[in-house]
Amino acid sequence: MGRLLEIQGLSRNFGGLAAVNGLDLAVDEGEIVGLIGPNGAGKSTVLNLIDGTLKVSRGSIVFKGENITRFPPHRRANRGIARVFQKNALFKSMTVLENVLAGSYLRTSHGPLSVLVRSLDHVRTQREIMGRCLELLEFVGLDDKAGEMATSLPHGSQRELCVAVALAADPTLLLLDEPLTGMNAEETASMIGIIKSVNSTRGTTTIVVEHNMKAVLGLCARTVVLNYGQKLIEGTPRQCVADPAVIEAYLGTDADVF
Repeated sequence: MGRLLEIQGLSRNFGGLAAVNGLDLAVDEGEIVGLIGPNGAGKSTVLNLIDGTLKVSRGSIVFKGENITRFPPHRRANRGIARVFQKNALFKSMTVLENVLAGSYLRTSHGPLSVLVRSLDHVRTQREIMGRCLELLEFVGLDDKAGEMATSLPHGSQRELCVAVALAADPTLLLLDEPLTGMNAEETASMIGIIKSVNSTRGTTTIVVEHNMKAVLGLCARTVVLNYGQKLIEGTPRQCVADPAVIEAYLGTDADVF
C-alpha cells in the first residue's frame, strides 16, 4: 500500500489564534486513522483544511501525489475526498434515495438537477447510478427506507444515511467528523460495523474524529492526538491513551473508563 495523504507544516490561524499549528500527518492507503484530542484541539479544523472547507494559512496537502493545498472543495471531492460532518447534512426536501442520488453526482459529468429529470440521453447512466445507490442503502441497512423523507429518520439512521451519501461519491478518502455523536449503544454498534465494512470491503481510507475512545480502540490501527492545534503523540490507540501527556490533556479523571 502506498502513501495516500501527506500533510506537512499545516497551519490555520484565526486572527491571533493558531487553531492548527505546524501539523505533519501521513496516511497510507487502506488505513483507518483516529484523530483525537480534547475539545478545541483543532481536530475538525484539520478535516476542514483537508476537504477545502477552510483555506490553509501555511503548509501543504498532497493527495494521491498531487498538491491540492489551493484546490477548492469541489475539486477535492472530484479527486476522491468525501466528508461526513458533525451535523447531519441532508437535503430536507428529498427522500432517502434522492439524497444518495445527489451524492453520486459529485463524481459524474451530469449535474445534480438531473437526479429528478428523465432525459433520454441519461437513461442508461441513471439506471446504473440508481442501482448503485440502492446497493449503498442496503449496505448501510436503509434499503427499506428508500422512499421515506430523509428528515423522518431517527438520528442514528440519518447518520448512516450521511455515510451512504458520502460513499455515493465513490471516495478514496473518507473523513468522518464524530460519526457516533448522539447515538445510543445499538446505533453506535451499527455505525462501527458500517465503518469497518467500508474499509474491509471497499478499501476506503478513513480518518475518524471521535470522542468515543472505546470505539476508537476498536476501529483504528493508528491514532494521532492533537492538543492546542499541535500533534501531541502518534501511535496505536492503546499507546496513546496510556501516555501520561494524553491522560493529562484529554482523559483527565475519566482515564479509568478505558
